[in-house]
Amino acid sequence: MNAMTDIERPATVNGINVGAVLNLVEDVAGDKAKGMTTWRVTTRWQGQTCSSTKVERYALGGRAIDRDFTIDIDEPLELGGANRFANPQEYLMAALNGCMTVGYAAQCALRGIRLDHLEIVTEGDIDLRGFLGLSEEVVPGYKQLSYTVRIGGDATEAEFAEVHAAVIATSPNFYNIANAVKLNPTLVVE
Repeated sequence: MNAMTDIERPATVNGINVGAVLNLVEDVAGDKAKGMTTWRVTTRWQGQTCSSTKVERYALGGRAIDRDFTIDIDEPLELGGANRFANPQEYLMAALNGCMTVGYAAQCALRGIRLDHLEIVTEGDIDLRGFLGLSEEVVPGYKQLSYTVRIGGDATEAEFAEVHAAVIATSPNFYNIANAVKLNPTLVVE
């Protein structure tokens, strides 16, 4: 990161407290335990194709931090749902876009780049024959996702290209989607 020096760094850029981010970077660089996070959600079926996911806390550096959010999920009518909420595939893409948006805003802020606009459009195709179990030759999910980043502000094209490369290199959800994540399933029948 080509972070600015304390002398030329404003307190906030793009609404991000640059000093706080740099303090976190310094703390984690000095003690890797301070950078360890644990994320957890609990999802409960609500009937039909609806589910509700509760976010209650996460851990940062071994310290539990309370949170209170609910994420509701459904499917379109055509897929047996009530069309009340976004579906899991849309949340997956939203999670990717949201994570990268944080990355663009933070990378720009740390470089002193003012953002005027930022938009990420992501799309992908799923062949329902895989999901419906109609063909073992068809995967049940995305083979690829395509996304376009539209960004503008007081930086050059080369500076935005550096930010773009940094986001790709450091975004947790870009990594999680671009690379296989080992899943450790446990089934408890009650």
